[in-house]
Amino acid sequence: MKHTYLKDVTTLSLDSDKCVGCAMCETVCPHAVFETLENKIVIIDKDSCMECGACALNCPTDALAVNPGTGCAAAFIAGWISGGEPSCDCSDGLCC
Repeated sequence: MKHTYLKDVTTLSLDSDKCVGCAMCETVCPHAVFETLENKIVIIDKDSCMECGACALNCPTDALAVNPGTGCAAAFIAGWISGGEPSCDCSDGLCC
């Protein structure tokens, strides 16, 4: 079963110009966030990223970046402060 965390809050980013298509991120990702297309990695399900950092730690070219635990934590804190649903759109200035 695929687990989706909060929509649009993960700090995961990919610099596809640095990607050499080794697919280590695809191998180590516990939530199938990546896929190899045309010898490059693409993010196919960013909202399933749990920000564990395994992809970035195993990328030999530093094509991936993630700040482990930040997106979800910031979203929940912003929700608590505002009294609303967890959100990290930052329009209220309460999150990163």
